[in-house]
Amino acid sequence: MLDYDKEAERYDDSRGGEPRAAAAAEAVLRLVPRQARRLLDVACGTGIVTRRIVAGRDDLRVVGVDLAPAMARRAAARLPGAVVLSDSRRLPFEEGTFDAVASVWLLHLAGGAENVRAIVAECARVLRPGGTYVTTVDKGASHNVGSDIDAVLAARPPSTAHDAAHLVEEYARDHGLVPAGTARFTGHGQGRSPRRTVADLRRGWFVTLPPGEPLAEEFAARLAALPDQDRPRPDPVFTLAAFTKS
Repeated sequence: MLDYDKEAERYDDSRGGEPRAAAAAEAVLRLVPRQARRLLDVACGTGIVTRRIVAGRDDLRVVGVDLAPAMARRAAARLPGAVVLSDSRRLPFEEGTFDAVASVWLLHLAGGAENVRAIVAECARVLRPGGTYVTTVDKGASHNVGSDIDAVLAARPPSTAHDAAHLVEEYARDHGLVPAGTARFTGHGQGRSPRRTVADLRRGWFVTLPPGEPLAEEFAARLAALPDQDRPRPDPVFTLAAFTKS
C-alpha cells in the first residue's frame, strides 16, 4: 500500500495532472443533479479534482475531506476553509447534510469489504433523502487496456476487487441507495510505460507484489524486457456509478 503522505508532493504530476482532473470532475458533475447545492468530496486528495468541481458549477458549495495530512494540506491550499481532515469511515457531519457525495478513486484503496461497506454507509448517512452518491468502481480493471504490460501483469497473484461494481451496488442498496446511472472518463496521462510500471511496482503499487520480494523482482525483470520502455500504452478509462438515496 502506498503512503499517501509521501505521495502528496508528486501525486498530481504522476497521475495525469489537470487534464485527468478536469475529465473526472466533468464526469462527476454529469451525474450530480443541477438542483444540488452542497457536495461532499470524500478522499479529496490534493483537491485537484475538487477544485474543478467547484469551478464547474457556480451554485454548488463543496467540502472536501481526506485522511492523509499532507494531501489535505495541499487540498486546503486550493480550497481555503473547505477541507477537513477525516477518516471516510467516520465522517464528521450530521445525517442528511449534503445533496451529493462523491468518492473518486477511494473504494479500491479501502483494504477490504468491511471498510468499503463502512465508507458507503457513511456516504449514505450524510446524504439527504433524494440526494446522489457518485463513486468510481472497478478501478483496477480500468487499467487493463490489453497492452503488452497487461499481458505480463496478468500472471501476478490475483487480488480481490473490493470496488467491483456489483459489490458496491450491493453495499449501496443495504443503505437505501438505488442505482441512478453511470459515466465514464479517460485517465489522461495515466497510460503505463514499462519503465514507469517497474517504478510503481517498486513503490508498492501492486499489493500482491510487495517491493523487494523475489516475485516482485521477477516481474520487474519481465517488464524491463519489453520494447519501447518509455512509450505510454493507452490511457485507462474509469467508470463512475451514481446512486440515489430513497
